[in-house]
Amino acid sequence: MTDTTSSTPERRGGTPIGARAAARLDRLPPSRWHRRITLIVGIGAFFDLYEIFLGGVLAAALAEQWHLGHTAKSWVIAAGFLGMFVGANVLSVLADRFGRRRMFLVNLGAYAFFSLLCAAAPNLSWLLVLRFLSGLGLGAELVLVDTYLAEFLPRAVRGRYIAWAYTLGFVGVPVAALLGARLVAAHRLFGIDGWRWLLVAGALGAAFLQLMRRQLPESPRWLTVHGRGEEAERIVAGLEERVVRERGGSLPSVPEAETVPERKVPLAEMFRGEQRRRTVMWWIFQVLQTVGYYGFGSLAPVVLTAKGHTVTESLLYAALSFCGYPIGSALSIPLIDRIERRTLIIASALGIAGCGLAFGFATATWAIVTFGFLLTVCSNVFSNAFHVYQTELFPTGLRSSAIGIAYSLSRLTSVVLPFVALSALTSLGAAAVFTGSALLMLLLCLDVALLGPRSTGRSLERI
Repeated sequence: MTDTTSSTPERRGGTPIGARAAARLDRLPPSRWHRRITLIVGIGAFFDLYEIFLGGVLAAALAEQWHLGHTAKSWVIAAGFLGMFVGANVLSVLADRFGRRRMFLVNLGAYAFFSLLCAAAPNLSWLLVLRFLSGLGLGAELVLVDTYLAEFLPRAVRGRYIAWAYTLGFVGVPVAALLGARLVAAHRLFGIDGWRWLLVAGALGAAFLQLMRRQLPESPRWLTVHGRGEEAERIVAGLEERVVRERGGSLPSVPEAETVPERKVPLAEMFRGEQRRRTVMWWIFQVLQTVGYYGFGSLAPVVLTAKGHTVTESLLYAALSFCGYPIGSALSIPLIDRIERRTLIIASALGIAGCGLAFGFATATWAIVTFGFLLTVCSNVFSNAFHVYQTELFPTGLRSSAIGIAYSLSRLTSVVLPFVALSALTSLGAAAVFTGSALLMLLLCLDVALLGPRSTGRSLERI
């Protein structure tokens, strides 16, 4: 055992500070500070997910008010995803260059500003442009959530705490649908259209969270990669002191075997050796998971109106189904560090496929709500498992860029999805749409089973 004062490089036989930062973070017991950053970062996921699923709510609401056809409704959903595609590529790469904390502030600030302008959009053209710009601001939010938490949290609780962060975030999904049902039903509040208040709420909440995030430190792992070892040392030492004060006693020593030097990694490393296999696997995964996961959430209100329900009924049924998102996320918490991530992803993907088929063929209200709810429960066991898993696939110098570029493919798929799915919905019906989705989820399971590495309980530097 050793106390925090013995963890300086001078007391470790001259081992470089940067080579020990990751191992020192991994050996820490979980503390109030770890829970606090999980809370602050998790609330940010709330706004990203709120915005993602708001697209379907807006499409259903504006179809009646602005007399939108299938193409226009598709663009209402797709515009935000198109912005997220660009933002995920640009901001995630910038996060590897300029730091996680700085991009956290840039992306939320841009989202809050453009979402507030979006609430004042006078027509469809302005709405689409501003939805694109607000989506661009949020493009890297979930990438940064995953990267930042993975680089700070001890490996023993990495999966569980990231799952807690997303449980907070996924409360945004039923909130968006419930607020949508309430405000759309009211049509106007204080003389302003109800759907505009949904955009105002997201903008003001994100602006407040940005103030909270200014207190966050930079990732020591990122600082180490960029040659800023002294800054990394100050942050790690300060965190060690906090933990010792909170828990008393001393901290475990760091075995030399756990010390793996960090280094800069060129972007081209994604396509070499073992990283190439992981990159290909994850690109395929991100395209396929979009159809099964985001397809339901963003299209559910539109699917329900196509089944013959009114807009208000559709939003209410969708809101009840969406309650499964935070519940499924909470259910993943005791599972995620006990079951191998790869196995959990495959099992929950099969659940999504089965429940999606049942939802697509359902006609009775109880069946629609029940299978919609079960689908969203499976979806968030799946989502939390894959968000943790992707942080473990790539080294620190490449982590944000590799995750962000792959993640942008899911956003690009989300741009195309409404046009394909709504056309298929019109010509073939909901059953055919969800049958196709189930088949794609089966392909996803094969992709992960054949190409994905094991990762649960291992150091990020040794996966």
